[in-house]
Amino acid sequence: MQTRTFHHHLAAHPDAELLLLLPDGQPLPAHAHITEVGRVERRFLDCGGSDHRTVVTSLQAWVADDVDHRLRAGKLAAILALAEPILDDPAAPVEIECQQDTLSRYGVEDAVIVAGRLTIRLSLILADCLAKDVCLPPPTPANPASCCAGSGCC
Repeated sequence: MQTRTFHHHLAAHPDAELLLLLPDGQPLPAHAHITEVGRVERRFLDCGGSDHRTVVTSLQAWVADDVDHRLRAGKLAAILALAEPILDDPAAPVEIECQQDTLSRYGVEDAVIVAGRLTIRLSLILADCLAKDVCLPPPTPANPASCCAGSGCC
């Protein structure tokens, strides 16, 4: 979900509590709150040698011992508004980091009102090869080997 769309959902329901649902359907504890809002820019080369740049709006969710803490959508909308000069790209996708066994990143799939809460469903972020045309020559009966067979990328 783009930052502008995410912000719109928050602003449209300012009094709603937030519920963050992990991809497996499990909720983060209701007392989780957002500790960081930032712009994360990544510049990298793929395995085929092409240059890439990605920008995301990153929110970090933290679960503390303060079980009475509740973050409302309007408060997070106000925080995003304060961060606009840093974020600088309303079309950037939103990612939410949260601590589990390790710090995990998730995309935002959608945001809907369910039972008076703004329910934000998170999605998995998966790895992918960005140079399949270079790195993954089509297998042939004579050469059923992996991507590294003669492609030069490995």
